Amino acid sequence: MTDRTWIILGASSAMARATARALAGEGAGLLLAGRDAADLALIAADCQLRGARFAEAVHFDARDAAGFAALIERASAEEGELNAAVFVGSMPAQADIDADPGLIGHVVSDNFSGPAEFLHRLAPLLEARGGGNIVGVGSVAGDRGRLGNYCYGAAKAAFHTYLSGLRNRLGRAGVHVVTVKPGFVDTAMTWGLPGMFLVASPDAVARAILKAVRKRRNVIYAPFFWRWIMLIIRTVPEPIFKKLKI
Repeated sequence: MTDRTWIILGASSAMARATARALAGEGAGLLLAGRDAADLALIAADCQLRGARFAEAVHFDARDAAGFAALIERASAEEGELNAAVFVGSMPAQADIDADPGLIGHVVSDNFSGPAEFLHRLAPLLEARGGGNIVGVGSVAGDRGRLGNYCYGAAKAAFHTYLSGLRNRLGRAGVHVVTVKPGFVDTAMTWGLPGMFLVASPDAVARAILKAVRKRRNVIYAPFFWRWIMLIIRTVPEPIFKKLKI
């Protein structure tokens, strides 16, 4: 299809850039949404060169719901299949949150409540069109609260639950929702973090995401082996788990 349009929220992130480049190569139209206008303009120009039907930088701030309507109105002007991919998120160090609990509100806004409110406002448009896809990028951190990032993990767990309910709702109208749970990915968010292993490239995650969309997967881990790693972590008994430093 050449009349596909994708809204990419958090388009400046490494995973979003890789996904946008791949979609551009397929001829999709791209609304590249985020806060850094100059960076988004560069990404848009790159996507145009790669074959995007169009690539446009648009403003989006997960903490400012007043701006959501303008982006949805812009998207509604495009005919054909409408899709959205959410890469928005932030992950302050747990130690910083411990020192300033006020940061929790920003973590929740960036990783859960902002994206969820946007998708909830977008949902009626997709239902009316009777098709399309939503990709919500969560994290393996949302599978179990862990010492090193439990506030971030809690926000991602909430987003996972929201996406599950949204999938149930929109599936009845022919819209598919994919939940993506990346492990460690080579991005600005993970640079310099201790304990990193099995780090994936953004391009590898982007390929997994688009494969999941084509195959209409419900929940994927990226890379796939994180499904088994997290299965082990989830099954550790709580009396033992609370003593582990992971």
